[in-house]
Amino acid sequence: MKEATSKPSQGRQEPTDSATLDDLLFNASRYRIRLAAAVLRRLIQQGTLRVVVGEDSSLAVAGPRPGPNVGIRFSDWRTLAACALDPDLRVGEAYMDGKLTIESGTLADFLHLAVLNTDAASGASGRTFKFLRSIRSFMVRLNPARTARRFVAHHYDLEDELFETFLDKDLQYSCAYFSTPEDDLESAQARKKLRLAAKLLLRPGQRVLDIGSGWGGLAMDLARLEDVEVDGVTLSRHQHRASVRRASEAGLSDRVRFELRDYRDIDRTYDRIISVGMLEHVGRHNLNAYFKKVAGLLTNDGVAVVHAIGSFRDPGPRQPWIERYIFPGSFLPPLDLVFRAIQRTPLIVTDVEILRFHYAETLKAWRQRFHANRERIRALYDERFIRMWDMYLAGCEMVFRSGQAMVFQIQLARSPATVPMTRSYIDEFERVHEARRRT
Repeated sequence: MKEATSKPSQGRQEPTDSATLDDLLFNASRYRIRLAAAVLRRLIQQGTLRVVVGEDSSLAVAGPRPGPNVGIRFSDWRTLAACALDPDLRVGEAYMDGKLTIESGTLADFLHLAVLNTDAASGASGRTFKFLRSIRSFMVRLNPARTARRFVAHHYDLEDELFETFLDKDLQYSCAYFSTPEDDLESAQARKKLRLAAKLLLRPGQRVLDIGSGWGGLAMDLARLEDVEVDGVTLSRHQHRASVRRASEAGLSDRVRFELRDYRDIDRTYDRIISVGMLEHVGRHNLNAYFKKVAGLLTNDGVAVVHAIGSFRDPGPRQPWIERYIFPGSFLPPLDLVFRAIQRTPLIVTDVEILRFHYAETLKAWRQRFHANRERIRALYDERFIRMWDMYLAGCEMVFRSGQAMVFQIQLARSPATVPMTRSYIDEFERVHEARRRT
């Protein structure tokens, strides 16, 4: 039998099917890297970001100005594409699911890098970190009474043990007052409560209303500082149960009472009203109704203090990740909206204090404690929950540290003569009661 022989090739040899597929995949990956690099070059103006996709595709972009140096990894191109097309929701979800991981630097560094470069972003490339820009805005929507309880339960009716892992001993879930960043969380939260009490101008015999009373620590401290009676209202069943128990254990049940009740259903008046971390949950369209209700509950010579998170500029767009996983129904109002709502009532503003970096330091302390108790939290929830809350705490810290949001304390009265002309009474109140605590 004659052996088969191959003819000399005429020109370039035709590739095999497998070689063609490999070339196509290689070229597709190369083009995706080039496209991603082009987008990142427009986006990153400060700091350096290195992106790895899968096991081998990587690129790095350094901005013209110094900043955080961060490396992240996407599990695959599908995850990267989903985050690029819908960053508001998918960036947080990818981190929660372990499909976006931090290769170098920390999660806080990544979020810091994102916040720093948000303002420089424009057009399509600006959407890449839109999730981080709008995390400060939460959700702009109606918040009627029939849904308020459900919104509160979504966040505040988690296990009390979760909050005990990272809050101070008094369970203050709001911005502390730091004299310096070196202050410990316990003293900073005690200072916050004392400052609010000073701004209320507490006097023995007064009746005080605490709107959104949390776990009851502030209400009980007010009763201890002066001989006043305090009514606290909350929509969280967990917080209400804990508050009643704590007041009983402290021997304060005769002067400090808590109700599972919407503040809009209260029909009596009070000498003093305090509201901490509540305004963010009333919704944009309920600001007018909120301050109108506060005015209606306050006596003619009364004083109210509202402590809340606000935006330095505009409230920003709707934020699906925060809405779905953390705070449904929340809204961070800019001060102009708050003032306009107050001006529609008989109330006048007698004092405003802006806390800029205090919440950043508070969140930093919370996150450090959260990390220190990961194993305890893992016994309550799964790893996905831990990553979700890590993203929430770190993201919010960066929002406050970058100056996109702040906390304000607004003092209100019906008459300008109700409050002293200068703030010296605040310093005096704090000095006297701090001396009492030391003795």
